[in-house]
Amino acid sequence: MTEHPTSHEGRQPLAARPQERARPRQEAAAGLPDVPAQPGGAPVPGAESPAAPGVPAAPFGGGVPGGSGAVAVAVSPQPSGGGGTSARREGERLRFVGAATRRIARGIDLDEIVLGLCRATVPTFSDEILVYLRDPLPVGDERPVAPFVLRLRRTDRLRLTDPESEELVLVPDPDPTPAAELCEVRSGGALAEVLRGVRPVFGDSAASREALGELLGTDHPLPGGLRAILAPLRGRRRVIGAAVFLRRPERAGFEPNDLLVAAQLATHTALGIDKAVLYGREAYIADELQRTMLPDSLPQPTGVRLASRYLPAAETARVGGDWYDAIPLPGSRVALVVGDVMGHSMTSAAIMGQLRTTAQTLAGLDLPPQEVLHHLDEQAQRLGENRMATCLYAVYDPVSHRITVANAGHPPPILLHLGGRAEVLRVPPGAPIGVGGVDFEAVELDAPAGATLLLYTDGLVESRLRDVWTGIEQLRERLAATAQLTGPDHSPPLEALCDDVLDMLGPGDRDDDIALLAARFDGIAPSDVAYWFLDPEDAAPGRARRLARRALARWDLEELTDSVELLISEVVTNAVRYAERPVTLRLLRTDVLRCEVGDDSPQLPRQRRARDTDESGRGLFLVNRLARRWGATRLSGGKVVWFELATRT
Repeated sequence: MTEHPTSHEGRQPLAARPQERARPRQEAAAGLPDVPAQPGGAPVPGAESPAAPGVPAAPFGGGVPGGSGAVAVAVSPQPSGGGGTSARREGERLRFVGAATRRIARGIDLDEIVLGLCRATVPTFSDEILVYLRDPLPVGDERPVAPFVLRLRRTDRLRLTDPESEELVLVPDPDPTPAAELCEVRSGGALAEVLRGVRPVFGDSAASREALGELLGTDHPLPGGLRAILAPLRGRRRVIGAAVFLRRPERAGFEPNDLLVAAQLATHTALGIDKAVLYGREAYIADELQRTMLPDSLPQPTGVRLASRYLPAAETARVGGDWYDAIPLPGSRVALVVGDVMGHSMTSAAIMGQLRTTAQTLAGLDLPPQEVLHHLDEQAQRLGENRMATCLYAVYDPVSHRITVANAGHPPPILLHLGGRAEVLRVPPGAPIGVGGVDFEAVELDAPAGATLLLYTDGLVESRLRDVWTGIEQLRERLAATAQLTGPDHSPPLEALCDDVLDMLGPGDRDDDIALLAARFDGIAPSDVAYWFLDPEDAAPGRARRLARRALARWDLEELTDSVELLISEVVTNAVRYAERPVTLRLLRTDVLRCEVGDDSPQLPRQRRARDTDESGRGLFLVNRLARRWGATRLSGGKVVWFELATRT
């Protein structure tokens, strides 16, 4: 279960969080050196206060007791008969609101926004703040869950340490104003009425005192002498929390204009929280989309080892249009696919997912590589205009040690030989998928044992600092240099090779997504393969049993003779019944014994439960019970039924 982005779990207890220290109080007493002074020593309004990093100064109220002119913490102007003084303080108030809202807006995630509110208001606007948020927070226009519960998200206050230390400390209070951790807002209660009104209210009215008592809890009454403002936090569609601003008795009380300040702070905070929750949901969707579109794990087919990497264009992008895949095919072959949809957005990822699914379906039909690209091109045109993508599709046969490659506008693959020589394979470039009306060509190349094929997208070799062919040459040289380190008789480890390839990226080389698929060709030795043609006649099952018995004796696998003869007899009998051309029988010895029977009938066998009176229909039941794995794959000219048996270790 994925944690909701607004979950409070995993946070440190308030009293256990480390202290967040501000600048020494002696700097504040020395005249706030970071604040330029006006003639006569008056500080310029709207500057940042050194008392707490990022907290805008509003030096026009009473100072903190215990310090001689130490830090100005009040925002409310004192009564004055001078109109100029009142106007100046109103200007300072506006500058404070501007600086505070900028501090709040700098936050991206939920914790940064709440912390920005706390740092912007303590100690400049209040001595203490309590921030409550709805639990769980609704996302977008989804309906909130009932009941309406508020959870204390954070509380901060200003504390002066021993005067001799000359230090001002902003800490999560180890002894804060008593407050309940959870509060269930009762429908029709005083707190619900205040939240419904949206506007901040002073805490000294009867309704506000009752609302604060409900919020803080009946067991946590508000200490006498504290002045409070209760400000609802309303997002785009609903109230999502509340903030409580508190001032100590020795400080000037809140004034009516302070309600406007609290309203501005609450509005910007609530909208920022809404934005952060939506961003968290989008990031969650992007992560899920990436995990769904790309393989969770690569298969490990016989005769080839695989490794892969995927990097988005940026950490915030998370997902894009690049993909890779490895698809097992009949005959122990494997299809290797890498593609790149134009762009790296959610739309590109969605198109990539559709093309990848289409490629898997076409691979299951065992079509030639050029035919697969042709059908992908048609599918891209059906998806809409300007649905462009490049793709490289290769099929590796471990028995023949050959690879067939078709290309649709993709960078060519690189083959790293066992001796350390790296070559860029010459394959027809082709046109990108989605152009339409073009033919694709396939070439068949040698794939010697011990060689490594590297498929990649252009994000690995092309950037603003280099063109694609320069990047391909650098990649080829990097592969050759890496292979030299392991010697001429050993291939470099696949995982380390992928990491080393990505290390070639410089600071300005991450302009696009990167998909990387590496395949190490081990192949299957000819001595481990037995292959025959059987005429579709009644004597074929008996001949198949004799041939299999001889092969098992040659491989020293006589203990499997009885099981293999029984299963081959059943599968060959079924093939002969429907075949018109010769039936193929192939045995492969690797870490398992694999038997493949092919015929020209496209009808796939289906396991069914035979009745007691039936004389047939039990062949696949025996195969299912005795074989380690079995399956059937439709080919362009028929089908292949295969099964595997475990060999002794």
